[in-house]
Amino acid sequence: MAKDFETMEFSNFSANPSIHEVCDPARRLWVQGGLAGLASGVFGSILPGCAALPAGPLLGFKAVPSASTDTLVVPEGYNATALAAWGEPIGVAGNMPAWLADAGNSAADQEVQMGMHHDGIEFFPLDGSRHGLLVMNHEYTDDGLLHPDGMNTWSAAKVRKAQAAHGVAVIEIESRGEGGKAGWQMVRPSRYARRFTAYSPFSVAGPAAGHALMRTAADPQGRTVLGTLNNCASSQTPWGTYLSGEENFAFYFDGGDKLDAHQLRWGMRKAGFYRWPEHDERFDARKHPNEFNRFGWVVEIDPMDPQSTPVKRTALGRAAHEGAWVALTRDRRAVVYSGEDARFEYIYKFISRDPVRLAGAGISAAQANRDLLDHGTLFVARFSADGGGQWMPLVHGNGPLTAANGFADQGEVLIKTRQASDLLGATKMDRPEWFAIDQQRGEVYCNLTNNSSRGAPGMPGVDAANPRANNVMGNIIRWKERDDFDGLTMQWNHLVLAGDPANARAEAKGNIKGDIFACPDGLLIDARGVLWIETDMHATQMYKGELVRIGNNQMLACDRASGEIRRFLTGPVNCEITGVTLTPDGRNMFINIQHPGETPTDRSDPATPARFSNWPDYRVGGRPRSSTVVIRRTDGGLIGT
Repeated sequence: MAKDFETMEFSNFSANPSIHEVCDPARRLWVQGGLAGLASGVFGSILPGCAALPAGPLLGFKAVPSASTDTLVVPEGYNATALAAWGEPIGVAGNMPAWLADAGNSAADQEVQMGMHHDGIEFFPLDGSRHGLLVMNHEYTDDGLLHPDGMNTWSAAKVRKAQAAHGVAVIEIESRGEGGKAGWQMVRPSRYARRFTAYSPFSVAGPAAGHALMRTAADPQGRTVLGTLNNCASSQTPWGTYLSGEENFAFYFDGGDKLDAHQLRWGMRKAGFYRWPEHDERFDARKHPNEFNRFGWVVEIDPMDPQSTPVKRTALGRAAHEGAWVALTRDRRAVVYSGEDARFEYIYKFISRDPVRLAGAGISAAQANRDLLDHGTLFVARFSADGGGQWMPLVHGNGPLTAANGFADQGEVLIKTRQASDLLGATKMDRPEWFAIDQQRGEVYCNLTNNSSRGAPGMPGVDAANPRANNVMGNIIRWKERDDFDGLTMQWNHLVLAGDPANARAEAKGNIKGDIFACPDGLLIDARGVLWIETDMHATQMYKGELVRIGNNQMLACDRASGEIRRFLTGPVNCEITGVTLTPDGRNMFINIQHPGETPTDRSDPATPARFSNWPDYRVGGRPRSSTVVIRRTDGGLIGT
């Protein structure tokens, strides 16, 4: 999500060590090499065609230069086409209102149209690599663009429309044509087409379901929540469902003048960033304090069953979840990794009690595993200075996690995951965002996007083991569990420190081998073992001189064996590159372009021009629209080769 990094959430004032206090970049960087053979395909067992992948260099495309223009640029021999932009009808039979260029659509229209600010995205095959479902998050809204008159007035109708533009979309798409000329189109109408908004019913499952802290006047049982919001990253489970993280939910609530310790620890403010409480009082925490506890969960959706109800999985813990990603142990139990996109917060993993079940007669794999994520153990990470680390169980009665310290039961431990992690001494991280899992090699990668508060007064500072104060560049950390993904100890290191060798500040140089970048956000390891990296630099960062040479946000590819990083695409002005998924044959890549034309917030700086975009329609004076982009090679070959 685009953020003003000077005002984004920071609420962890515990005395726990930060990742930089235990990280010595001189010793904690992976030695290049040692990953030869990875190109045989991390996911060869589940992606068709992997056995026939070509040999040779992993990165076979010519890098594109950095750019600052309002265009989307891909390498020579590739094409990119916008698909399913904000406002396009999703394909609900008999209800497909066209998008109006003046944003004059109603809330009822928006309920059956693509939402605003596309983020995480996953492809679910219906017919191999030519026909399937795209499921994607719509993270937040820009109310200045969403309404014809912007924010000049405010009303219940505008709140309802903003809530309808949040959530998740399920659309059906089909490739028509051959080779590199194949054109992807939305299938409309579609029996699969659905929108989940900020007022769609969601079931609550796991240890916190029905808990006293989850009950409200509207839901005295505490088992049904209206809505999901600020959905950020996504993943696809081995049993065919979609996982979405509810990230910066605190921004939607007004807390008033008398915030309690729990609300403060979770970043609630006197007034949120949105004006929903004015016309939807459930977001007024003074009147409905428990409503706040009903967000911040990992949501599971079965896109193949149009009648299914999505579920908030409380066993995975409550957090400002960027997303959640699943690995499998050798005995086929699920291990779910997640992190919080907030400064100085934590990294978690959940180990399921039971193994993943197979589909049966008349029962899909999703149905066979409908309660898999409700039973198991949640852990939080502590990273050690020697490159080791351990996972500490967030279990009621473990050490300080007792009633005397404010945890009456396991449900309360999970609702107050941050406080429990504070007491266990977990390591404070620099905004852990997307993860990528190398199932074959047992490695987990995580983007630590940045932390502009590093070294600020009263914050963790630099020392011999940490040369990067005011960490605006970010880095990528990776680790390997002892023996298997369910191991309780790990060995970790950094893959790369992002930055620019030409930067005058030593702490901003980084150690990139190849094309420079900053603020890594999205991640994916493809079937050939290429690590795809997407960036999210905020507009104020890009135009204050720190990151000018890096240009617009971009996607890069990393050959982990050689360490080379090569720029694959650059996006329109001020957009975020986010969400990435591939068809099973590796020949179609889908990414999302979020908030093109985002305006720098520091208008007082004359060196910070107001930058706008009208991508992808390029109408004169038109509104920019977040959109999915389909990328293909013109010869129909594998992406990246």
